[in-house]
Amino acid sequence: MTASPRARLQPATASAPVLLREDAHGIATLTLNRPAARNSLNEALISALAEALGAIAADRSVRAVVLAANGPAFSAGHDLKELTARRADPDRGRAFFERLMQACARMMLQIVRLPQPVIAAVQGTATAAGCQVVASCDLAVAAADATFATPGVNIGLFCSTPMVALSRNVARKHAMEMLLTGEPIMAEEAQRIGLLNRVVAAGSERAEALALARKIAAKSSHVVKIGKEAFYRQIDMELAEAYAYVAEVMVENLLARDAEEGIGAFVEKRAPRWEDR
Repeated sequence: MTASPRARLQPATASAPVLLREDAHGIATLTLNRPAARNSLNEALISALAEALGAIAADRSVRAVVLAANGPAFSAGHDLKELTARRADPDRGRAFFERLMQACARMMLQIVRLPQPVIAAVQGTATAAGCQVVASCDLAVAAADATFATPGVNIGLFCSTPMVALSRNVARKHAMEMLLTGEPIMAEEAQRIGLLNRVVAAGSERAEALALARKIAAKSSHVVKIGKEAFYRQIDMELAEAYAYVAEVMVENLLARDAEEGIGAFVEKRAPRWEDR
């Protein structure tokens, strides 16, 4: 895929950018770029992701997002070396831990609240907060040999923040087994329990994620935004409340220009011409 002139790098470390961004054909690809550290989520990478997601949210040219990673692992979760180093602080790291966890939670919420759908393309391992990133994305594709785990319990640090996203993707007993045992599961099992949409041959996960993104990019971005927001708002509502809410959403959607165009195009048996409004 050839990058547009707008392709750019996100905030960098002294040696290399921790996050790459490439834009092409209405799709923004964000690539975690700390391969030597197994793309662990240190303070710089969390900040770079938050900045990139904020920019994408306001960018009407972006219709879908692929979240990928360089190197053998998708993400090993939080950077334990960074956390350990802050134990030398006068407060044993409390202030830094609070700042980091709050920043990470805000970044995960940005993924969910982004107007554009986000598709994870996973290779290698996605553990702890790395698994949380996958669970936070709207869709996820993984290589057949990828593994997923919330192994914090093995090192005395229960995966409480990854638990939030994981438990909203899979059934309770599946989530609890992952959290309590810390044992990894293969991609096929992750798909079976609802963490993944698709499992593909190793090396083709990014291409498959981009193919999904292109399908989404062909839709009205205005309508996709309406649908994504409504999905996450209604999912935890009581049944009657959910129906009352989405009935209002449907009325507003019907009044949108793209609904008028899309229905008209269907009736007239022609391709719709989206105005994204």
